[in-house]
Amino acid sequence: MPHLTLEYSRNLTSLDADRMLLALNRQLAESGHFAENDIKSRAIALDHYRTGIEPVARAFVHVTLAILSGRTPEAKQALSAGLLAVLQQAGLGLPGAEVQLSVEIRDLDRASYSKAVLVG
Repeated sequence: MPHLTLEYSRNLTSLDADRMLLALNRQLAESGHFAENDIKSRAIALDHYRTGIEPVARAFVHVTLAILSGRTPEAKQALSAGLLAVLQQAGLGLPGAEVQLSVEIRDLDRASYSKAVLVG
C-alpha cells in the first residue's frame, strides 16, 4: 500500500511510463503519507479507448491511487492535487488534440487488506 495505476491512451507517444511512474512515486514519498518502499505502481497503455463521440484527436491519462481507509478528505485532496500536478508538469501534449488528465483516490478496506513481505 499504496497501489497506483497509471492508465493512458496509447496515442500519447510522448509519455515515458517508467519516468512517469518514478515521478508519481516520488510525489507520494514526499507527501509524508507512505514509506518509499511501500509504494507500488504500474502503467497500462490502452490500445482500445474512446473519449467522447466526435471523430477528433483526443487523449487521456488517468491515475488511480488505492490507499488504506481512514485518511481525511483534506489528505486525500492533497494527494490527488499533488499527483495531478505531476501529470500537468510532464508535458503530455498531443499536437492538435485535447488531453484530459484525471486522478482518483480510492479507499482500501483496512479490515480486509492483507500484505506480506518476503525477503530472499
